[in-house]
Amino acid sequence: MVKTDVLIIGSGIAGMTAALTVADAGLNVIIVFKGNTLSDSTSRHAQGGIIYNGLHDSPHALAADIIKAGAGICKRRAVEILVEDGPKRVHDILIKRAKVPFTKNKNSLDRIREAAHRSKRIIHCQDYTGQAITHALAAEVRKHNNITIMPLHMALDIITPEHHSNNPKSVYETTEALGVYLLNLKTHKVHRAFGAVTILATGGIGALFRHTTNPSSATGDGIAMAYRAGAKVINLEYTQFHPTTLYTDDEQRFLISEAVRGEGARLRTRSGKLFMKKYHPDGSLASRDIVARAIHAEMLRTNSPYVLIDVKGYISTETIQKRFPMIYTAVSDHGIDMTQQHIPVVPAMHFSCGGIKIDDYGRTTIQRLYAIGECACSGLHGANRLASTSLLEGLVWGWRSAKSIIRNKKELIGIDIPRIPQWDDSGLSKKSDPALIRQDWITLKSTMWNYVGLIRSRSRLKRAINDLRYLSEEIEEFYRHTKLTNGLIELRNALRTGLAVAQAAWVNRISRGCHYRED
Repeated sequence: MVKTDVLIIGSGIAGMTAALTVADAGLNVIIVFKGNTLSDSTSRHAQGGIIYNGLHDSPHALAADIIKAGAGICKRRAVEILVEDGPKRVHDILIKRAKVPFTKNKNSLDRIREAAHRSKRIIHCQDYTGQAITHALAAEVRKHNNITIMPLHMALDIITPEHHSNNPKSVYETTEALGVYLLNLKTHKVHRAFGAVTILATGGIGALFRHTTNPSSATGDGIAMAYRAGAKVINLEYTQFHPTTLYTDDEQRFLISEAVRGEGARLRTRSGKLFMKKYHPDGSLASRDIVARAIHAEMLRTNSPYVLIDVKGYISTETIQKRFPMIYTAVSDHGIDMTQQHIPVVPAMHFSCGGIKIDDYGRTTIQRLYAIGECACSGLHGANRLASTSLLEGLVWGWRSAKSIIRNKKELIGIDIPRIPQWDDSGLSKKSDPALIRQDWITLKSTMWNYVGLIRSRSRLKRAINDLRYLSEEIEEFYRHTKLTNGLIELRNALRTGLAVAQAAWVNRISRGCHYRED
């Protein structure tokens, strides 16, 4: 058993920002994550950049761009928070404290433009911004005396008195989170981790789909755990597909950053024809949902497995190699010289605009439970995320959740933990069969991609819900009698989250943003 003031599940930009902020106030923090290293998170994979403040720009202009990209249903207060707090947090936490090596143009930060932005307001570390930020924050976390890190531990479920207390009268109390049950991935033993406050910062859901830019660890763990504990989840139908990922035989797609089109590259059909202007006046710089569906439509129209990004015709060789070294190297490894050849690209699942419902400080509908980053839904993104807002959202709400905890620490910290039993695995006799787990993953990914993907319909969603419900029930039964592995836990969480996404898409019959129903 471990016990702390603040228990954080996840180690991306949101989780580490929250940890540093509460630790600075003297509170004890434990960060739990299922990877080997602190920076092994979805945040690390972000390429393009993070919004700062643009030249000849304003908070009002940024807010307008966010709301336009979000199809008009963004939560206004969440947008105001981001545009007001964002530049301050970038300066104070990333630039001043963590000393993230953002790319400079002479003596000032290099600012770029991405699709659906009206000005150059995004700062970056060439094309590996997420990696640079997470490495810098991880260095700060590791040297903080009030923070303990627990790698290779996976959360199973949120501990609540209602579900886990030995006192039957606990069901009458208001639901509150007391921590989580943890599986040690080295010893395969389960133990209790108690926190006066628990923060979910578990990242996204991309691994549920056949094609994704997310790492394989993005299995919807936080959403599934919160759902089972009784927290409200919202907007899960708004799953954003990045329009441009490198076309290869790999399941996990390499992202070709939107910044490439921001620098001037254009989309062409396989035969070389420009096509985006017939879908939107902004052409290749239209918002992601529009570009992704346009590519999908052109692939169907031309019976082609991909379209092309024309870089060489619009960006100089020097700029390509200096501005996009990681992308240049990655496509070169696949035999493509982007200074001389077009890049074949296809859409892939990229970001979940929905998630665990939170307020302006990251508080969920369960007491003592916060959620931040991609697993949460602040309402900022509405129906579609504006490029380069995700890292900033994690930074801002990581800081705001911590400030909320510090402000209310007298009421939150130092609670008495009721009698919570240890995890009983004495009756778990079956061993998890990797072949069965692998096959169930194939079924899940195919179902989500084919039926809950870019273009949805009543018949596809009905099939998805029926198939996912059946498979989810089968796995729940299997879970109750099987020795735990990370593969089984991730599959259980992914099925629960996938079913929730499909059900949300079924209920919402209005095509808006990145939720598109052809019926």
